Amino acid sequence: MLGKAILTLAGTALVVAGCTTPPPPPPPIPAIHTPEPGTVEPAGCLGTGVTVKSGPVEAALGHRAVVLTLTNCGTAPRTLTGYPEVRLLDKEKRQMAVEVEHGTSYMAIDPGVSPQTVRPGGTLLSVVSWSNTVTAGSPEAGAYVTVAAAKGDPEQRITVDTDLGTTGKLTLTAWNAELKH
Repeated sequence: MLGKAILTLAGTALVVAGCTTPPPPPPPIPAIHTPEPGTVEPAGCLGTGVTVKSGPVEAALGHRAVVLTLTNCGTAPRTLTGYPEVRLLDKEKRQMAVEVEHGTSYMAIDPGVSPQTVRPGGTLLSVVSWSNTVTAGSPEAGAYVTVAAAKGDPEQRITVDTDLGTTGKLTLTAWNAELKH
């Protein structure tokens, strides 16, 4: 009989314990502004009549690439010869010490330098590629790429996550109307 009473009291205690009010919800987490990949600053057509945007980062076997698309948003044709001017910035928007090499990479074939005329509404393409190999030390990561269509042109800052590893190198193809395969 005593055992039955203890079980009844224990069961009642469990039921009563389950009837307490739930704890208040945790406070909301403050919003952190993280730009979407491909966000361009300043947005819109620059005074040079062009704007540059990026596609998504493509990955293959430890290599990465992003296609830059230059659009002639002006009213006159624009001729470009060569490579865009590119700098890599960290998440605090500080320039990173990175070597920029012109040429072919694992991810893209460089078409070589030739005059490329882009009419209003037309586009040119360039590929920025890198390897995320880590050989020694701490891996580096960039958060933005600044792009100027040509030397002396204004830059646009594009949100591009670049997991450089320890290579410290970007490879860039020349502007061209189409990508070489």
